[in-house]
Amino acid sequence: MSDNLRLHGFNNLTSSLSFNIYDICYAKTEEQRTAYIDYIDELYNAERLTQILKDVTNIIGAHVLNIARQDYEPHGASVTILIAEHELDDANPEKTEPGPGPLPETVVAHLDKSHVTVHSYPESHPDNGISTFRLDIDVSTCGHISPLKALNYLIHSFDSDIVTMDYRVRGFTRDVDGKKLFIDHDIASIQDYLAEDTKQAYQMMDVNVYQDNMFHTKMLLKDFELDNYLFGTSRRDITFEEARDIESRLRKEMLEIFYSRNLD
Repeated sequence: MSDNLRLHGFNNLTSSLSFNIYDICYAKTEEQRTAYIDYIDELYNAERLTQILKDVTNIIGAHVLNIARQDYEPHGASVTILIAEHELDDANPEKTEPGPGPLPETVVAHLDKSHVTVHSYPESHPDNGISTFRLDIDVSTCGHISPLKALNYLIHSFDSDIVTMDYRVRGFTRDVDGKKLFIDHDIASIQDYLAEDTKQAYQMMDVNVYQDNMFHTKMLLKDFELDNYLFGTSRRDITFEEARDIESRLRKEMLEIFYSRNLD
């Protein structure tokens, strides 16, 4: 929040940041597809997702009140954390202002009148070898803390081929003169809060509704190295024709997810 923005009382605005993160791979046989799902299920189990949400809670300047988490059969996980806003540090207002947050070098979660959630969805195509892992994350906050602080940490916490993000500020608060404020910070695009390496790595597209404080950004990874998408095999183990066919299927899958429609 800006230093010169003085409110009548509690900040009643709700800021929500939602992610859909997709990881795509090719697993040729049924055994390889099962192994991929098991691998993803173990890599992103409830314990690890809980730690990621704890890190998010710390980054946005809140503290954990309660944790609920669950691994599912046959696969998938969810985590919820109840959190509350820390007291403000007047000597360090940048801690709570919206802005690019830290990178991860340093699953459902609830805040006090706010929440952070995560759900995992591993799945595979029934007949063409494509497997897609989707992770849904929501960070919703009230008061001074901002979910935008967690943006870069979350993107760098996962190997993501496609990322879709929605940021929205809802409700209103009042300044000391009673004037309604429907947003408490300047924003033109979610892209303004991304790290430079992310901007270089992804093709991006925006759909923003400024009058309603709604911001939407899609990201598609630019670089394509086939070996990064093969599970249980490598490029040297397949023919040129097979490699070309697999690459075509993978690219089609990624474009369909990015544009949210089936392609001929």
